[in-house]
Amino acid sequence: MRPYGSPAQLEQRRFQAASLFEHGFTPVDIAKKLNVERRSVRRWKSAYLKKGVKGITAKPVPGRPSRMSNRNKARLERELLRGAIFAGYATELWTCPRIADFIKKKFRIHYHPRYLPRLLRSLGWSIQKPERRAKERNERAIARWIKTDWEAIKKKPKN
Repeated sequence: MRPYGSPAQLEQRRFQAASLFEHGFTPVDIAKKLNVERRSVRRWKSAYLKKGVKGITAKPVPGRPSRMSNRNKARLERELLRGAIFAGYATELWTCPRIADFIKKKFRIHYHPRYLPRLLRSLGWSIQKPERRAKERNERAIARWIKTDWEAIKKKPKN
């Protein structure tokens, strides 16, 4: 499992460990001090001894780069926060197909709707499902029913 932090932060932690190696600390002490696993410290020490600083520097992130720049992602988030109605849709609900359509119109970038949860998670968003409720729902009548009728219907607790 990948530890928390940006590549720069993780690299900085490895550099701290290397500095502590140089000052004679043991891997167990370094692990306690940096709050990491001993195995990680031993792996860093091995890489540092074999390749020097180059062995513990951050590597580029593998995979295809995003089609949308960070600047456009920030613009997208602002537009999504304005609402779906403001973007020209009939209801306020953002769905993945709608967002894909919106991105295609606004940024001229095609994303498949099934990819969008990943893109939204990278923006700090999560998938939400609206609660389905009847338009005719009467909260007062429901509260009254729970107090009066439900008391008579429900099972009595055993003594």
